[in-house]
Amino acid sequence: MGKKSFNYTIEPWITTSEQVEYTTKIFKVLSREMMLETENHSANFSIIDSLDWTNVMALTPDNEIILVEQYRYGIKKSTLEFPGGICDEGEEPMESSKRELLEETGFSSTNWVSLGNVSSNSAMLNNYTHFYLARNCIQTSQQRLDGNERINVHTMPLIEFLDMVRRGDIEHSLVVAAVAKFLLSEFS
Repeated sequence: MGKKSFNYTIEPWITTSEQVEYTTKIFKVLSREMMLETENHSANFSIIDSLDWTNVMALTPDNEIILVEQYRYGIKKSTLEFPGGICDEGEEPMESSKRELLEETGFSSTNWVSLGNVSSNSAMLNNYTHFYLARNCIQTSQQRLDGNERINVHTMPLIEFLDMVRRGDIEHSLVVAAVAKFLLSEFS
């Protein structure tokens, strides 16, 4: 039986104009004028224009997960997450993932599998987050952090981490999405 695609039925909005309102080091804020043609209705929307992101679910040969602890300024607290970051311009997501894993943790792997991607937040962001599974990761170097990065690396048994996700101790939405993609790939 072949895959069936969902048949979307809502009318898409058409972009009639777009301008950059503000530029930061990592994203731009766009003002996008859009229109529903059948209703002759226009509205203005704010969009965050960003390069794609990547997250790496990294496992050691002992099936321990490699996590990064960092302070997140938006929610004003520390989180446990997967290594990852912004895909540099012109860089393939797999290469970004390998680079980010090595820079943030000092670990590397030769066993990589794509877990797919998700829209990072389709209500206001125009980018995607790419998920990868890296197995048999070993520490091959020291961390090479950016100027504002403060990252502590932790490892724990995968089952313990999955229990933290189940309990809600891990609340980063992209980490939870990557776990769902992983579990679907492992158990389907």
